[in-house]
Amino acid sequence: MTENKFLLSDCPLEYATNIIGGKWKIRLIWSLHRAEYVRFNELKRQLNGITDMMLTKILKELVKENIVKRIQYNEIPPRVEYSLTPNGLNLVNALNEITKWSKEAHDINNSK
Repeated sequence: MTENKFLLSDCPLEYATNIIGGKWKIRLIWSLHRAEYVRFNELKRQLNGITDMMLTKILKELVKENIVKRIQYNEIPPRVEYSLTPNGLNLVNALNEITKWSKEAHDINNSK
């Protein structure tokens, strides 16, 4: 049995926030959503300020959680591309609903 560090608690959203929380994950998912396939260095350019080590760590976590797909081509020089899995695309759809709420809440809070 494999151990998953993101256990489901009494709050159903806690599982999701553990997977997508942090400074970079949502931005990375959004970058992958805008393109069919993205290579590591392109992701690094899009996520201005992220370190190689942090990008590698986040990509590994999202691959493990079946949000991101990693495709390695056996050629010289080696080429690796990343894209969203169907599960990742479902996550983007859910995040779109949160985006709508966020914009509405922002407008309400800033109109006071």
